[in-house]
Amino acid sequence: MAHNRLGGDTAELWTRFHELVNMTGHELRSWLLTEASGPEGFASDPSLDLDVSGRDVVHVLNKRRTDLTDEDVQTMRAVVDEVSSLLVEPRPDDETWRRTLMSLGHDPLKPDSPRPGEDPEISG
Repeated sequence: MAHNRLGGDTAELWTRFHELVNMTGHELRSWLLTEASGPEGFASDPSLDLDVSGRDVVHVLNKRRTDLTDEDVQTMRAVVDEVSSLLVEPRPDDETWRRTLMSLGHDPLKPDSPRPGEDPEISG
């Protein structure tokens, strides 16, 4: 069911989601198609199915705010929580850490990536 009007909490979540997810839907889908994304990228079957997290993030990125469903809001909340948690203790030399973030739509090497101490919502 789509939300015709977003409440303040959902509007804030939308903004925070788009602050933390610094990849476009196309960039994320392309990343998930590469071997660099690891086994959580696309499955080897011909349908090229994204994993649940990646598929859901791409789905939300390709939507307008007014077309969000309850499931989209849950996806955004989970992504914001997970990305924020992973950014608290950056491990730029840890490829698994970076792949996990990128599979959620956050490239920690982009200049616009929030850093602990710079982003008031990320402690550290």
